[in-house]
Amino acid sequence: MGCQEEALIQKVCSLYEQISSLESLKPSKDVNMLFTQLVLTCIPPSPIDVTKLCKRVQEIRSKLIKLCGEAEGLLECHFSAILGLYENPLDHLDIFPYYSNYLKLSLLEFNILTQHCTQYVPSKIAFVGSGPLPLTSIVLATNHLTKATFHNYDIDPLANSMAVRLVSSDSDLSKRMFFHTNDIMDVTTALKDYEVVFLAALVGMNKEDKVRAIDHLAKYMAPGALLMLRSAHGARAFLYPVVDACDLRGFEMLSVFHPTDDVINSVVIARKYPMPTRSIEQGLGPIILPNKCSEIQAFNPFNNGNLMEDLAIEEQLS
Repeated sequence: MGCQEEALIQKVCSLYEQISSLESLKPSKDVNMLFTQLVLTCIPPSPIDVTKLCKRVQEIRSKLIKLCGEAEGLLECHFSAILGLYENPLDHLDIFPYYSNYLKLSLLEFNILTQHCTQYVPSKIAFVGSGPLPLTSIVLATNHLTKATFHNYDIDPLANSMAVRLVSSDSDLSKRMFFHTNDIMDVTTALKDYEVVFLAALVGMNKEDKVRAIDHLAKYMAPGALLMLRSAHGARAFLYPVVDACDLRGFEMLSVFHPTDDVINSVVIARKYPMPTRSIEQGLGPIILPNKCSEIQAFNPFNNGNLMEDLAIEEQLS
């Protein structure tokens, strides 16, 4: 491991110690400063492979991801409550400090989605883990999928009530956005209704829970439906869980894109196998070829030429 990676790990561990000693993770000057430092430390592209770190650093990473998730949830609650005070909350979304990131990420996800939805425009979408500030659903519904209905699932009734407040005054979105208070592991037949399912980065904060959620979606989603997930790459894996191709049992991995700008999450898209040859209990779907378990090279979703070459190669391998 090079000097840069060593310095990065030391910096991340130091920030973890400071963050974990905070009395609260609610937005404050100290919380904002420390998490800003952490994000700025992890954003630059890095060759670091978090799976090869020592056990102590692996444990710190797991704890840090949970702290990041908790802080992100509290930040969204804070700003959802502020937005809820406005007569038309959706006119003021830009007060959320990371709103521009959501605009970029949603555009990226829409472009990737349309590359794999060439025969139809999705009309019924589920977002699992939508939270109190469901910006992805709102931005996609407003800017990109303007006729689709969005079914947002969250386990927290307070998060859903806050989210409903944001869209209730909008005559269009209030008719197209629905909120369900459910643990996704309890949702079964309803999942067959969706052409696309988004799985939020913070659903499944560790590998086991993430894979359990993916397995559940593989069991109940409609054959051929698309699954969009958020992952992380390089040092950004200190902030969010990583989804590997081999975690997607029951799905065909279509592509993964690793942003190098201030959009932190990688975007993964996969398709539910049309005809599983095994049950979930037996190991989920057709046997995946070894090459499907290796990392698929990142492609530029704005460059159709490269994408078509990637798809042609994948078709030959399938």
